[in-house]
Amino acid sequence: MRLIYTLTLWTLSCAALFAQTGKITGQVFSSDGQPAEQVTIGLKGSSKGAISDAKGRFNIDKVKAGPHLVLMSFVGSETQEKQVEVIAGETIELTFTLLESANQLQEVIVKGGNLYNNEQLSSSLKLMTPILETPQNVQVVTSKVLSDQQIISMSDGLIRNVSGATRFEHWGDMYANISMRGSQIQAFRNGFNVVNSFWGPLTEDMSFVENIEFVKGPAGFMLANGDPSGLYNVVTKKPTGETKGEASFTMGSFDFYRTTLDLDGKLSKDGKFLYRLNLAGQNKGSFRPFEYNNRYSIAPVITYQIDEKTKLTAEYALQYAKMSNVGSFYVFSPEGYATLPRDFTLMAPGLAPTKIKDNSLFVNLQHQINDDWKVTAQVAYLHYNMAGSSAWPAMINSDGTMLRGVGLWDAKSEMTLGQVFVNGKVTTGGVVHRLLGGIDVGTKEYFADWGQSHALDTLGGLFNPKSPVYGIPANGYPAFDRTLDLEARAVSAGGLMDQKYTGLYLQDELGFLDNKIRLTIAGRYTHLSQAQWGGAPDKADHFTPRLGLSVSIDKNTSVYALYDQAFLPQSGRLSSGKKVQPVTGNNTEFGFKRDWNDGRWNTTLSFYRILKNNELTGDPSRPNSGFSVELGQKRAQGVEFDVRGSILPGLNLTANYAYTKSEVTKVTEGVTVAKVGDPIPGFAKHTANGWLSYKAQHGALKGTGISGGFTYLGDRATSTWSDTDDTYNLPNYFKLDGGVFWEKDKIRLTLNVFNILDKYLYSGGTYDFTTTGGAPITSYYWQAEAPRNYRLSLAYKF
Repeated sequence: MRLIYTLTLWTLSCAALFAQTGKITGQVFSSDGQPAEQVTIGLKGSSKGAISDAKGRFNIDKVKAGPHLVLMSFVGSETQEKQVEVIAGETIELTFTLLESANQLQEVIVKGGNLYNNEQLSSSLKLMTPILETPQNVQVVTSKVLSDQQIISMSDGLIRNVSGATRFEHWGDMYANISMRGSQIQAFRNGFNVVNSFWGPLTEDMSFVENIEFVKGPAGFMLANGDPSGLYNVVTKKPTGETKGEASFTMGSFDFYRTTLDLDGKLSKDGKFLYRLNLAGQNKGSFRPFEYNNRYSIAPVITYQIDEKTKLTAEYALQYAKMSNVGSFYVFSPEGYATLPRDFTLMAPGLAPTKIKDNSLFVNLQHQINDDWKVTAQVAYLHYNMAGSSAWPAMINSDGTMLRGVGLWDAKSEMTLGQVFVNGKVTTGGVVHRLLGGIDVGTKEYFADWGQSHALDTLGGLFNPKSPVYGIPANGYPAFDRTLDLEARAVSAGGLMDQKYTGLYLQDELGFLDNKIRLTIAGRYTHLSQAQWGGAPDKADHFTPRLGLSVSIDKNTSVYALYDQAFLPQSGRLSSGKKVQPVTGNNTEFGFKRDWNDGRWNTTLSFYRILKNNELTGDPSRPNSGFSVELGQKRAQGVEFDVRGSILPGLNLTANYAYTKSEVTKVTEGVTVAKVGDPIPGFAKHTANGWLSYKAQHGALKGTGISGGFTYLGDRATSTWSDTDDTYNLPNYFKLDGGVFWEKDKIRLTLNVFNILDKYLYSGGTYDFTTTGGAPITSYYWQAEAPRNYRLSLAYKF
């Protein structure tokens, strides 16, 4: 009876509350009578509001009875107001008309940064400061850029859009392995560091990616630990509150077929329960025989607006990849780079495929305490399984003949991560404090079995690259023993890594003179325990400060200076018996940022210097012993320039240049792997990129466009240590791409041609082998890029 009484009272209370509210609906038009979408409608003094859909319609539910001032706003347009009297249980219908025409609205959207230029960081980067006011070089690659360039994964030409970014050739399309400012940068997704080994994570499929944020240099507000060169943060697609969708189909050279579907909408009429679903599937061949990389992904997201101030978002992504042996991308020859045909392969047809299943789950809870304070809590669980093998020669002779080998590569990665952080604003006197504080915790485990290998050829039947014979290998196919669980096999193979960390961060950005001068004072304390190769865990505690200054010369121009630190724990055994110290690094940077033409496009110019200490390398006096010594010190310094945005209506540009000088500045006594002045492996001293797109705005060709871009890499170092005579360094690199497209209403047709000049492009390095007689020999290795090829896409929005 008490339960029934309580439920009755609750029901009556809800009914009474509902009866005290009304509803505001309506439609927004452009000046020429066309429906206007993406227009914001809100109630003054309340967080309630809506965004007009493709038909210009909007709905605001459960509005308290009484007088309200309804505001209509759109980027670059004059705000309009209407006074209404909401009556309980009734609906008020409103109509707004913008001053702009439909064509002018499109220009306003461009100005707002929805194409090539983002003015605001995602919430997963924790900062609430606009990019123009952030004292650091941050570049954002937008979804429009990804679409125009037909980028399908993190390793598919993405880095051309960021100054100074290069990529190691490691394992083809499995891992991104992006380098910047002299080192490999950390990989993030939705604000979490998802690096769990030297080789991961699996490259994200672009079907569920909204944009990618590149943060240059240490970023204490993001990194509990990591390399001081920086990070990239993949921001996934979320529900928008609009009911819409897009389907696309792409075909291309080398049996490439891909289809995607993006669904965005509401699960409840009141708009509190939203969803987003992205699906993708592809079959992808190669210009080399016997190679393939087939993938599919499923990425559902749901968002629930618990109340006016609290929102819960949960998202899951499954990526599945089935590809040929991952080592087949590599080509080896002691005679020099590119001395074999571009489509040459060492791949033995019939090898079992490598299969990868990557699962990730993210849950995010945001609560707006009031207008000045917001708390965010989020957790992530990532689980990765790989069953496959990698190819690598076991022996090479001076005439190029070799004994091909295949090694087992089964792996498992598991990460449980969590963050809680608070953003707030406090005013003391004439100083405004933007505050950020939070805790970052994580547990990571990686298991791998690479302890089994099999020779495909025999000493009497070596593989000859100059006269290759494919078919069943002379020594047959491998039959690896997977009887034991992977964890047990990983112990035997030494493929164990684990990491546990806790990071505390506090930042105060002080704004002076109406926020024209901004001083950032911050610090992070991190405790970490880490083990590699099955050894005992190494523990480290470290405090990293951050000091930044940003000054607005005018509303469109700022200058900044930054000093930031990072540390990267490492495991190993020192010959001296001393405790292994973490890698420490610091970044000194200053630069200029400017928005042009009312924010339609912007430029960033930065100068930096990064010092990196204590990095381990093998003990030259005890080769193959597992002992290490500290290398000494590395230094990376340079200049970076980026420009991106809409220069004119229909004309979009992203271009950049970087000068990078990365070298060894100190060498520990007895270390012979490097000398003072040697370049750091895997970078280019000069990098330049450009991508220009133009769409006709009027006339018979309206909606038709042309685009093109290039990449230039000069003074390239190899992925291994270089000799002073440049014997092993790589030649300069130039690639030209271009295409055409056509848009009308909801249809877009895109055709791009890549490597238009059909150049033999590659990257690589050297590796030491032995000959049949046991003599040492150094061989060149490289991975070639595809010859001239095309992609044709058809997309339909609904």
